[in-house]
Amino acid sequence: MSIADSILSVNDDLPIRTELPVHSGKVRSVYWLTEQDSRRLIEDKAYPVPIDTPLAIMVISDRISAFDCIWHGKDGMLGVPGKGAALNAISNHWFTLFKQQGLADSHILDIPHPFVWIVQKAKPVMIEAICRQYITGSMWRAYEKGEREFCGIVLEEGLRQDYQLANLLMTPSTKGILKGIPDVPEADDVNISRQNILDNYSAFNFEKQSDVALYEKLLTEGFALINQSLAELGQVFVDTKFEFGYVKGLDGNSKLIYMDEVGTPDSSRIWDAHQYSQGRVVENSKEGFRQLLLSYFPEPDILLNKERMPERRELAKNNALPVEVLMQISKTYIEIAEKITGTPLLLNRNPKAEIIQILQDDYQLID
Repeated sequence: MSIADSILSVNDDLPIRTELPVHSGKVRSVYWLTEQDSRRLIEDKAYPVPIDTPLAIMVISDRISAFDCIWHGKDGMLGVPGKGAALNAISNHWFTLFKQQGLADSHILDIPHPFVWIVQKAKPVMIEAICRQYITGSMWRAYEKGEREFCGIVLEEGLRQDYQLANLLMTPSTKGILKGIPDVPEADDVNISRQNILDNYSAFNFEKQSDVALYEKLLTEGFALINQSLAELGQVFVDTKFEFGYVKGLDGNSKLIYMDEVGTPDSSRIWDAHQYSQGRVVENSKEGFRQLLLSYFPEPDILLNKERMPERRELAKNNALPVEVLMQISKTYIEIAEKITGTPLLLNRNPKAEIIQILQDDYQLID
């Protein structure tokens, strides 16, 4: 079996029993279970949720997205070997630590397979909660052009690229297109201020205004925990994205939890600390792939300019990247996952067949 065969690129075609359309995102696909299967699993597996909680199977893939496009390689390489398992393993590690440290629960109830989570339905907060400890990436590009205000925060003069900021900055943006909110453009991924959120908390799906402070607390505490852990591993935690949502606890009350993924090379920038101390930035995250794409194509503006999305999609569709590029990304993901979790990452030879077998034998969810 070739390396390409071991890559799970299509993850929305599994024969999992569901009465709803499969939701397929850039990397994950979500299968909502029937009410009967949800109740059965909650009882059989003793999941700590109310009996009427809707459950879903969330299957990750090895696809790699950057600049809002999915990229592929030559020789049938439709993803990055080990990427899906690495992302899940890292998220599992941080979510477990968050719970152990008393921060908050996550949406994950069970992990049947390295590519699979069983999750409870959550009402998402419509915010991409971004924390930044260094000025780099899009913030640096905007700063270099003269912008000084970001999400209601004014930055001082004289900052330098890739330098540590005086304080940890929370620079939230919208999750999805939100309509009818004063001073918030109706577009995805728009920067917003803390005041925007406080003034319109219910439009962002917060149940009460005081939960804005709670989300900020969970964001900063989660960031601090990952930051300290990565520092002990010789890594710099540069910036990251968190997502939050509401679920019902066993007591019937609503509670704010972490959801999606957390502290991964997809949702964060992570630098090698020793190299950084020598004045060099060595990426241990997807940012390295983004930088490679910017240097690989002769016209990087296509990748950076949102008004050129049709051209960008054509670029991703029509350009198979060298195999060695995807294998280098694979090495980055696997190595950082093994560093963080402290355990070897086992690569699956045929993940789709394994997933189907486990969900059939242990969960009776395959039609």
